Amino acid sequence: MSTLTIGKLADAAGVGIDTVRFYERAGLLNKPRRTASGYRLYAAADVGRLRFIRRAKTLGFSLEEIAELLRLNDGGGRRGAVRALASRRLAEIEQKLTELSRMRDTLRHLVLQCRGNGPLAGCPIIAAVLEGATNQQVDRRIRRSA
Repeated sequence: MSTLTIGKLADAAGVGIDTVRFYERAGLLNKPRRTASGYRLYAAADVGRLRFIRRAKTLGFSLEEIAELLRLNDGGGRRGAVRALASRRLAEIEQKLTELSRMRDTLRHLVLQCRGNGPLAGCPIIAAVLEGATNQQVDRRIRRSA
């Protein structure tokens, strides 16, 4: 069986050495064997595992969700469980996108209302922040002025 040092594993997976150590401490990577001098020796399969973790992170999965995906994969889990986990992540992403769109629309409206010259007093951006206006309050203003 081929083994890799931590540096070679990190290079092969496209991550840093500290990332390998972090995932090991988090329990996402199995504890490696150690040489007599204390060097970590990883299995070649750990490259694929690290790549899986990295791809899952780019899809927005949390470390806990990635751990669950790995458990399902390692233990012969069912597709339904994987789908349910991915569906929850998708719903959270869609909610964040809705919130970000609302924030963008609010800021766009405020930027359009501010001429960018003159005294700071009366600046709609500052006024909205100082008033503590919620996105919903500003949304109502936008609809009224449209």
